[in-house]
Amino acid sequence: MAPASARKAQKVTNKYIINASQPANDKIFDVPAFEKFLHDKIKVEGRVGNLGDSVSISQIGDGKIEVVTHIPFSGRYLKYLTKKFLKKQQLRDWLRVVSTSKGVYELRFYNVASEEPEEDED
Repeated sequence: MAPASARKAQKVTNKYIINASQPANDKIFDVPAFEKFLHDKIKVEGRVGNLGDSVSISQIGDGKIEVVTHIPFSGRYLKYLTKKFLKKQQLRDWLRVVSTSKGVYELRFYNVASEEPEEDED
């Protein structure tokens, strides 16, 4: 019985995209800093800084980050790390992470109702 060798033989390639173009265009989100944060924080086999050839992180286009993995990898983990970065940058109150389709996450502003409370004048 060799479950470890069966797992090594399995080659899985997943592509995840984190679209932060909207907050990046408004100059409140630092995409290169987020890319570095992912490089520093993503764990492979239980260890950070162990990306090797199995995980590659690159910036594509305007405010988009692409994560390509050749190992079993969870998209929810990327969502978790994105939320952690937003919290660290104190942007969690204004931005949320939304999955728009499989493997695609987008940073969006919260919809704030623009209703101003009417003041009664006496």
